[in-house]
Amino acid sequence: MTQTTEATAAAQEPTRPPARIHRAWLVAAVTFVTIVGAAAFRSLPGLLIDPLHQEFGWSRGTIGAAVSLNLALYGLTAPFAAALMDRFGIRRVVAVALILIALGAGLTVWMTQAWQLWLCWGLLVGLGSGSMALAFAATVTNRWFTERRGLVSGILTAGSASGQLIFLPLLSWMLERNHDWRPSAVTVALAALAVVPFVWLLLRDHPADVGQRPYGAQEFVPKPAPVTGAARRALTVLFSAVRTGPFWLLAGTFAICGASTNGLIQTHFVPAAHDHGMPVTAAASLLAVIGVFDVVGTIASGWFTDRFEPRRLLAVYYALRGVSLLFLPMLLAPNVHPPMIFFIVFYGLDWVATVPPTLALCREQYGEDSAIVFGWVLASHQVGAAAVAWLGGFARDVFGTYDMVWYASGALCAAAALMALVIRRRPQPVALATV
Repeated sequence: MTQTTEATAAAQEPTRPPARIHRAWLVAAVTFVTIVGAAAFRSLPGLLIDPLHQEFGWSRGTIGAAVSLNLALYGLTAPFAAALMDRFGIRRVVAVALILIALGAGLTVWMTQAWQLWLCWGLLVGLGSGSMALAFAATVTNRWFTERRGLVSGILTAGSASGQLIFLPLLSWMLERNHDWRPSAVTVALAALAVVPFVWLLLRDHPADVGQRPYGAQEFVPKPAPVTGAARRALTVLFSAVRTGPFWLLAGTFAICGASTNGLIQTHFVPAAHDHGMPVTAAASLLAVIGVFDVVGTIASGWFTDRFEPRRLLAVYYALRGVSLLFLPMLLAPNVHPPMIFFIVFYGLDWVATVPPTLALCREQYGEDSAIVFGWVLASHQVGAAAVAWLGGFARDVFGTYDMVWYASGALCAAAALMALVIRRRPQPVALATV
């Protein structure tokens, strides 16, 4: 930084005494609560497959296709949402996203046709959830922290798992008690609306808004001017990124991550366990246990990412996940037994442990554009999830079992482990595009 720039930054820095607790931690806490509240919608699709099939006669493939649209939009919206946050601010974008989630979830209680499921749960909730995707956590981490980024990204990523832990048992209990899926959908809508006041009153877009430096920064960072052309910038960054090899490797590994988590386990584990005679509440509780250990695994992964080579971490995570999936068909049974509990604990620890090292590699490779690049990498995650959400339901309709899907996903995870190891190092991050 030149002396002129340093002098300007110093002149702009307020002289107020430093806060006892840095404001970045409050912003991170609000972000965590927001992600937890929005996670209610992530808990519901797997619970709805059988009730919607029984009430409306829709095939599992049809229902899975609506979930696929939701998952695809969740990913494809993320990079544009990251750019919109640069233009309009984090607080406005997240508040609108929560309202979209509440609207889409609430309207499902009046649906009678499959296209309405596509419109409400697929389109509206998909767009809203995409704006609340992990690119939101990446933007907050990049703006408010220069130290402890791996740890913070792990904690924020764990927010989704915490929401799953809170809402899955509640929603499954409501489903069993009322023999109706509608109260669960209303609960999702209310949970999203309840978070809006926290976002609007407590979330801030940049440390300069409260006269502070980013956590760990040695100097004050002025708030940048709003960036116009959000869509153009998102596309410009994408067109630059696709010309680099690391982008395709990161996108490929993350697509497999989405296929083996959101698309497979989160969408199809409950109906698959129910096929083997396990009660829905028991299967949903197992998914909630995944959420418990997901919190531990993701935060630990963030800590590891600050200290170890992220490429090797990714390779280990994907290899172990693939091995566990190969054993799952032998573990499904009417009752919960110790080997199944071991699988659930293990899979929970590995669920989104891939996020902190993937985010670290995006930051290493693409510098100031890393949040938008990560948004596109996340889009591949959700495209992979969407594909398996539909293919899993289709395979169940055709073969009468999910076994083929478990084995194929295990093989894909082995491929992801190899892909992670060949991502090249870039010691100096560079910006892809400027607007």
